[in-house]
Amino acid sequence: MALIKTIAIFSVVGLPMILIVPMGLLIFILSSLGLKKRMDLVVYKIAQFWSLLLIGLTGCKLTVLGRENIPPRGGICFVSNHGSIFDIILLLAYAGRPIGFIAKKELALIPFLNIWILLIGGLFIDRNTVRKAVGTIQAGVERIRAGGAMIIFPEGHRSKGQGLLPFHPGSFKLATRAEAPIVPVAITGSYEVFEKTHRVCALPVRVIFGKSIITVEIPPEERRRTLSDQVRKVISEALES
Repeated sequence: MALIKTIAIFSVVGLPMILIVPMGLLIFILSSLGLKKRMDLVVYKIAQFWSLLLIGLTGCKLTVLGRENIPPRGGICFVSNHGSIFDIILLLAYAGRPIGFIAKKELALIPFLNIWILLIGGLFIDRNTVRKAVGTIQAGVERIRAGGAMIIFPEGHRSKGQGLLPFHPGSFKLATRAEAPIVPVAITGSYEVFEKTHRVCALPVRVIFGKSIITVEIPPEERRRTLSDQVRKVISEALES
């Protein structure tokens, strides 16, 4: 049964990847004609439907808590632990609004996936080149200031069952420079759904959206010293609850 589910899910993932080039071209053209906001909403609805379909196919026993803590409008940053590639799918499905994220530059070289990331609002970062990295961060800041939402994974890479990893210094620059509210997110069980065995397993998964942390109410010096620890504590407590 797990093998059948795995094949079905790869089919659902693969077909949209094939269709993404013509769809992306059409969306780009319509966006250039002054329909960008409408196209962003269309892309979000497609991505949300696709994500919900994938989640349903896994058969995982999903619990989502705290969605009332997500501001319905205005610029925000979701800050989440990152155990699995399944986390992005969960957030696309349940964040309740269009979201983007910063992806490592290597993903820009993967055909179809790179277009998909760009369409949903992703940005590629080259951490080996300071100037380019700063430019990417600034693009994300401007998106948040314009009322958008971005995801931050401050661990830097997937933990793959190792628990909550240390947060990278500077990972909160998107939020602090944009002076955006932070919504902490704690995800448990996502690694076990697929990556642990490389077969789809219908296991419990939980997503908790914490209460917003209003960064503008925190003095700048304190943001630099304590914000990372504050958010990490909230996520850690939610993971253990």
